[in-house]
Amino acid sequence: MPKSKRAKVVHLTKTQKKGKELTLRLYANTRECIPQYPYIYVFSVENMRNHYLKGVRAELASDSRVFFGKTRVMAKALGDSPSNEPQPSTSVLSAHLTGTCGLIFSHRDPPSLLSYFSAFHPHSYPRAGTVSTRAFTLPSGLLFSRAGEIPISEDVPLPHSIEPTLRKLGVPTRLVKGRVELDEPFEVCKEGKVLGSGQTTLLKMFGIAMAEFRVEVRAWWVRETGEVEVPGGQETNSKDVTTRGVVEMDMGGEDGEFGGFDENDEG
Repeated sequence: MPKSKRAKVVHLTKTQKKGKELTLRLYANTRECIPQYPYIYVFSVENMRNHYLKGVRAELASDSRVFFGKTRVMAKALGDSPSNEPQPSTSVLSAHLTGTCGLIFSHRDPPSLLSYFSAFHPHSYPRAGTVSTRAFTLPSGLLFSRAGEIPISEDVPLPHSIEPTLRKLGVPTRLVKGRVELDEPFEVCKEGKVLGSGQTTLLKMFGIAMAEFRVEVRAWWVRETGEVEVPGGQETNSKDVTTRGVVEMDMGGEDGEFGGFDENDEG
C-alpha cells in the first residue's frame, strides 16, 4: 500500500547549525588569549568525564582559561608553521594536539600546575570498552549492596526488586524469603580484560568505581623564552619539532563538533 501523503511529520521547532559560528569563535578566542598569558599548556584527558573537567575549569578560573574543542581548530590558531605562528614557537605546540586534548592559557607556572594535576585523579564508574583495572566477584550467599567491599555491619542487603535485573544481566540469583541470594560466587570481571556493557552495569550497581580520571600535561609554551618544554625538562623549538596532523582548514565550513563543553569550550 502506498504511503499516505497526508501523514506528514511537522516539526514545530527548528534549530540552525552553529558549526561555522563555533569554529570561528574557538579560533578567535584562542588567538586572543595567546598574547595575554605567559604560559600555554597542552593537556590530554584519560577516562574523560564532563563534570570532572568542569571542576578543573572552575579551579583554574581565577587565573586561567581552558579550551577543549576541535584540536585542528586550536592547532590552526597556534599556527601550523613558523611563518604564520602568532608568537615565536607557538606552532610547535600544534604537534602535541592529538587525541583527546585541549589547551590551558594560564598565569600559573609549570611546577604549580603539574602539582595540581598530579594530585587530582578522582575515580568514576567505568564505561563499556575500557580495560578493567581489577577483578571483581560476587560472593555466594546473601547479596549485599556492596558485595563484600565493606564490612557487612556497614552494608545492607540488596532489595528484592533488583533481582530480576541481575538475572537479565546473567547473574544466577534467586529469591529466598524475599532475599537475593547466590548459590556460588559469580565472576563479574577479570583484571586486564575489556569490559562489556553488562559488566559495567553490574560494577555501577555494586558501587565499584575503577575508572580514574586523569589530566596529563604534554607540553607547554613559555612566552618569556619563546620555547616549548615537555615534562622532564627538555626544550624544543620550531626547528626541532614539526607539526603532525595539522591540515589546512576551511574556516567557513560547518564542521563544528566539540567535545567536553558546549559552544566554544572555554573557561
